[in-house]
Amino acid sequence: MTGPLRPAFHEGQVLAAADLSATVEYARGGAARHARHLHEWGIVEGLGLVTQPRTDPLTGVRHVEVSVAAGIAVDGTGREVVVTEPVVLRESDFEEVNGADQSTDEPYPVFLTAADREPARPAGPVSCSGSATKTRVEESYQVLFGRLGDERLAAEQQPPAMGDPPADPPVRWLVLLGYVHWADGHFSGVETAARGVAARFAGVRADTVSARSGALTLRTGTETQEGEPALVLTGGETPNLVFGLYQGGGAVAPLMTVAANGNLTIEGSFGGRMSAGSTLVASGTATDGMLLPLPSGVTPEQVADGRVVIHVHLTPRIPPLADSALFSPVEATVDADRRVRCRVRVYNPSVNWKQPVEQPGAVDFLVLATVAATNGGG
Repeated sequence: MTGPLRPAFHEGQVLAAADLSATVEYARGGAARHARHLHEWGIVEGLGLVTQPRTDPLTGVRHVEVSVAAGIAVDGTGREVVVTEPVVLRESDFEEVNGADQSTDEPYPVFLTAADREPARPAGPVSCSGSATKTRVEESYQVLFGRLGDERLAAEQQPPAMGDPPADPPVRWLVLLGYVHWADGHFSGVETAARGVAARFAGVRADTVSARSGALTLRTGTETQEGEPALVLTGGETPNLVFGLYQGGGAVAPLMTVAANGNLTIEGSFGGRMSAGSTLVASGTATDGMLLPLPSGVTPEQVADGRVVIHVHLTPRIPPLADSALFSPVEATVDADRRVRCRVRVYNPSVNWKQPVEQPGAVDFLVLATVAATNGGG
């Protein structure tokens, strides 16, 4: 076994067609290995199934025209599949594959696969033998319809061997684009997932991801959108990890922050499932008269019968005050029903210089729920 053979040339060498083809194949092989082993195969950009409403002129049946948007995919052999413009799916092609099926609400899979074609252009130069020679190969594609359940064929494809070239005929790798519904002899809708198998998108294989700007961002879309989540890791003098939602200006409003010293700051509350010998926590802010929540997974019945013991810690929250105002907590308690009683006294000489005013207040609360381990240790 040998490694990839890189063509080498010297002055005066007579070049045969095989030498030039080897140069092309060497470059294709390197690109395919990169795509195959440093990335996960799938849709790179575009290639969504797009619908347009239509009406059958003969029957009046309303249906949709389905097209594949322009885009790029990389198949599991490392070959790029490029669709340069939208492609309308032909109902006749669907009927050829699935026309004999009984009527069903189940969606049918749509696949994209690479294909080589001779380009629609004049033949190349005439060779010494006097015959026209082919000098170009169009790296094209095919859109295929599958039978019900054929999406498993795409999910179960096995990667090629380490040194194999990208897919060329007769090799065929299926990239699932989505699904179409069929009713009354026409397409009636599209889906991105069915029967547990969804359209697959390209990814990256990496143990280390580094950011040149000093901040690394993970988000769920290709562009920033207000209200969408993001995870931001920043370095510098105050490194931290922030999970939050995008604001209108593109900044991330923190919902959870982990500082470099390990401190955790959250805007909401946290909780988890309860098991014997464990402790769960709920936290947040409550105002006078509010009922404190139990940690997630804890029921009032568990507290009432003694299986769970509740511990509550309250910290009075200082309200916004004028520069001259004084604040003093009067009461911060919780009763047996977990209802908060919070009163504060505020003295503001610019409003009422004679006496302070007592008013409802707010507290930051921490509710600990503990479960004693059983005698059996379970």
